[in-house]
Amino acid sequence: MKSKKEIKDGYKTMKFKIGVFQIRNTVNNKIYIESSTDLVAIWNRHRFQLNNGLHPNFDLQHDWNEFGQACFSFEILSELKQDDTKSVDHYRKEAKQLETMFIEDLQPFGDKGYNRERLA
Repeated sequence: MKSKKEIKDGYKTMKFKIGVFQIRNTVNNKIYIESSTDLVAIWNRHRFQLNNGLHPNFDLQHDWNEFGQACFSFEILSELKQDDTKSVDHYRKEAKQLETMFIEDLQPFGDKGYNRERLA
């Protein structure tokens, strides 16, 4: 059996999928765009929050309640390739920049999406 230290060291060396994703409402095609350093965990978190009425995005939560989970899909828009020379912080910043580019390009606001426009 592995020691706690071995388990922690193993966890620290794991590579998680890092990138930008969208949650798409397949009924009205509205999208929510975000980035994460763990694409699997973030989808689990969003699903948990939505299923329990706890999601911070009121409009997304409202539509989830109205249409149900079956009418939403989780789609990876871009995944970053990783190497051992860069830190998670580096990838977090890179993913955030990529998220900003997708948001600028797709404009997921109002009738097109669930994101909030950021004031300059």
